[in-house]
Amino acid sequence: MTLIGLVDCNSFYVSCERVFQPRLVGRPVGVLSNNDGCVTGQQQCRNKTLQHVQW
Repeated sequence: MTLIGLVDCNSFYVSCERVFQPRLVGRPVGVLSNNDGCVTGQQQCRNKTLQHVQW
């Protein structure tokens, strides 16, 4: 039997970056994907700022 789990985390990539880079705590953060400029994670207070922005 194969078990499959799905976890939906709020601002997951931003939270992970903050664990490994504590200097980001308390700062607005957006996480981009590799080499294509797509926003893959963003902090909730940053959402309106990142909408419709081209990187």
